[in-house]
Amino acid sequence: MKCMHNLLTASVALAFAGLVQAAVPAADAAKLGSSLTAVGADKAGNADGSIPAYTGGLTTAPAGFKTGDTFRPDPYANEKPLLVIDGKNVAQYKDQLTAVTVELAKRFPSFRVDVYPTHRSVALPQGVLDNTLKNATGAKSLEGGNAIENVLPGVPFPIPQSGAEAMWNHLLRYQGVAYSTKYDSWNVDSSGTQSLATSGEVVNSFPIFEEPNKVIDGKDTYFQTRLFYTGPARRAGEAILLKDSANPLEQARRAWQYLPGQRRVKLAPTLAYDTPNPGTAGSGTYDDVYVFNGALDRYDWKLVGKQEMIVPYNAYALSYLKDPKALTTPNHLAPQFVRWEKHRVWVVEGTLKAGARHVYAKRRFYLDEDSWVALASDQYDARGQLYRGSFSFLSQSYDATTPNTTPHVIYDLIGGTYNINGLSGAYGGIKYIAPLSKSQWSPDALAGNGVR
Repeated sequence: MKCMHNLLTASVALAFAGLVQAAVPAADAAKLGSSLTAVGADKAGNADGSIPAYTGGLTTAPAGFKTGDTFRPDPYANEKPLLVIDGKNVAQYKDQLTAVTVELAKRFPSFRVDVYPTHRSVALPQGVLDNTLKNATGAKSLEGGNAIENVLPGVPFPIPQSGAEAMWNHLLRYQGVAYSTKYDSWNVDSSGTQSLATSGEVVNSFPIFEEPNKVIDGKDTYFQTRLFYTGPARRAGEAILLKDSANPLEQARRAWQYLPGQRRVKLAPTLAYDTPNPGTAGSGTYDDVYVFNGALDRYDWKLVGKQEMIVPYNAYALSYLKDPKALTTPNHLAPQFVRWEKHRVWVVEGTLKAGARHVYAKRRFYLDEDSWVALASDQYDARGQLYRGSFSFLSQSYDATTPNTTPHVIYDLIGGTYNINGLSGAYGGIKYIAPLSKSQWSPDALAGNGVR
């Protein structure tokens, strides 16, 4: 009987261990701030010097920047490419490129990758770094990685032990407390025709950073967005409100939509996962926005490891481009506006769980070691065929100690189309703002602002 009791106890403990991932040992956490940066990146440069050591990021504005302005000049505008990769030499560099990058280079002679000197420009507020150090030994992942516990506002898992923990670092990354912007989204079809998908005004808010000393509760909203469409005419007056919580199994995504024709706000629970995003003309899903967003529960996540990759980075020329039509060329973005650099990234692979539904059977994400931003993805269909892929365009807001990746693109390799979202250069860029009141995040407020 005692043997049976011990066996049962061991079985329960083993099952519980599968649901809860403990924090890293103190000895490993002690590397933070020494061999590792405060967020878990390798502080040293790489062996050949093509990736420099981290020295604190870009915190000084370049000449020409006006305090309080939302248009941020490119501090690296005078640099020239060190290397150009195209279809002729892409095979030589394929191990440092995403699968989608390689495919674009093979397909289109006009596509190229201009590789510039690497700058580790990301800088984060000291409070975020302090909380990250505490999270290293205190934070836990729950429910097989689908939820978190005992996390302070900062990077939850600077030394991740699983793929799910690395993805939580992306989801809870610091982007400021709140920001607003006007933006355009453009589609380019297989014939090369450009069309305005949406214009809008958006406020993105990260409520967990409003109370930096408060441990995040499972029902706490870590991300919320309020979007009002102003164009094109067929979508003008529509509005969306969306909120994500730290434990999506306990509090699933809440979303509401206002449609002018109905003149009422209604719940919109389908604005998640692989529901097609109408603003992309079928080339992307709702969880493709910002490369990835939403709950993790439909995939098994594997931490593949860290790798040196050539990825879009310090993308000031693209992010603040005033004429989006110059960017949206046939088949791919105009190469002269896309800056690529070599950086170390965490590679995370998601495999669709048995019985779960999603158009992507496998997804591979590339997370920047300095910011935990998902810089790129490769996505595969049920046949194992490369289907789609995304890129985000990081630029450090040096006046706000905040990395920004609002612009992002998704390529549909099967449909031959792509969508570029979040282009705010024509409107001056993004503005970091004080948090809105709780009443402004209610469905009633969505109705009031959506009326036309």
